[in-house]
Amino acid sequence: MPLNDDQNSDSDSSRLSESTASSSDSEYSRQSFNSDSSSKPSSPASASPPKAVTFDELMAAAKNLSDLTLAHEIAVNANFCIKKEDLPQNSLAGRVKQIVHKAFWDVLESELNEDPPEYEHAIKLFEEIKEILLSFLTPGANRMQNQICEVLDTDLIRQQAEHNAVDIHGLANYIINTMGKLCAPIRDDDIKQLKATDNIVELLRQIFRVLDLMKMDMANYTIQKLRPYLQHNLVDYERAKFQEILEETPSALDLTTEWIKESIEDELSSIPDESSSSPGADSSSKPTISPVLVLNNSYLKLLQWDYRKTIPETLITDEGRLQELKEKLNQLKIIACVCLITNNMVGPAIVDVPDFADELKRICVPLLEDMNKKTFDLKEALNAIGVQICNKVNRSLTERGLPTLNAEMQSNLMGQIAHIVEENNPISSLIDKRIQFFMRSLLALPSFQMRMPAMPGGLSVVQTEMELVGSQYASIVNFNKKVYGPFYASIFRKLLFPEMAVGKAETETVAN
Repeated sequence: MPLNDDQNSDSDSSRLSESTASSSDSEYSRQSFNSDSSSKPSSPASASPPKAVTFDELMAAAKNLSDLTLAHEIAVNANFCIKKEDLPQNSLAGRVKQIVHKAFWDVLESELNEDPPEYEHAIKLFEEIKEILLSFLTPGANRMQNQICEVLDTDLIRQQAEHNAVDIHGLANYIINTMGKLCAPIRDDDIKQLKATDNIVELLRQIFRVLDLMKMDMANYTIQKLRPYLQHNLVDYERAKFQEILEETPSALDLTTEWIKESIEDELSSIPDESSSSPGADSSSKPTISPVLVLNNSYLKLLQWDYRKTIPETLITDEGRLQELKEKLNQLKIIACVCLITNNMVGPAIVDVPDFADELKRICVPLLEDMNKKTFDLKEALNAIGVQICNKVNRSLTERGLPTLNAEMQSNLMGQIAHIVEENNPISSLIDKRIQFFMRSLLALPSFQMRMPAMPGGLSVVQTEMELVGSQYASIVNFNKKVYGPFYASIFRKLLFPEMAVGKAETETVAN
């Protein structure tokens, strides 16, 4: 696409902004996910002068980002759920929590042991329990709702307390029976334990513990029911939410713009200067560049990204998944390098051994399992791998009556394996280029095409793992393109055709 060809540029830009998300057939999903943004445009706002961002606008943008991240995680991560996390008891926060809670329950116990008992704190607990139980009810459960409100009527309980006629154990038993009707089957054992507890203060404490678990169960049930609706509407929902963020924080695409700009510059620097080599060439003509190719190259950089730096804004929701894929590819690269070095050195002797490459992989995998931890020593792991591979090769040679590797060959093999970690190592660079080629080929395929591209040489030993990582990576990229395509197209127009962007902004200013 020549840069001075407006029609072609629009065509390439439009391809970036295509979305295959269809509108929901469910009225519930339309109300839940489109009500806040139905009046908002789902394409990027036009360029506007920078403006100061107030604290309230910043907080609104932060909430939108939080909503967007949570919705994305629920939709794409089938294992996402809410889990109960207790503070470590030896931590300051854990000790403070323990002391405060103990003090609260000790005060309650002393009040109930007075003569006559003081019920005010207990009544407040019953009121809180009533609200929690009511929150578990589904619409239409009027009978149970009325019963809960009648039994746990705090005004009535206060009147009974004035005459020392509160049946606190009877109220607790009603609460436990109601919890048993509303809880998930997984909480049945907890309900049995509550029924076996006699001390009223400990019983109330345990009731709140089980109610917390039930709230978590209800939240996870809601997430499970919500997931299909989110998946059906996620593209439009995320795009609308990000548009709101952009309106609140105009700088919300700065890192994304730099990310794309860097790839454009890389692409331009790789194109030979035809005007200097061709005497008759027009020096004012611009080189040919494809936004789709540039964007794919930008995505490829994420597989080598330094995740200590901030990732482009449009990829924040997938940052953790992209980092995991990068770490997995690093491990697969080491395994492929080890197998390639071993085959090059002793290939003729082991070429006919069935599954020998898989055996080499089985040696590497456990020793590289923790290679992405900060405390992991890759050099030490490679030395251990080299020793084990030499032993494995020698055993295989001995079993077939062939001479084993001499000391010099073993030292050379272990040395080459140990040198994989060095910068600009030729074997490591070669495998890295082939991994990049495979991933680039994967992104070049249409998103609806399920077949994998051919696996480059040297990667066959990790083919299954590469295809799994590749499919996960392509899924992230293709979905990201659907959501943020219009924003990317706008960035490309601004970077590739700045005169058009300026003219458009001036026209809009005059019109306003």
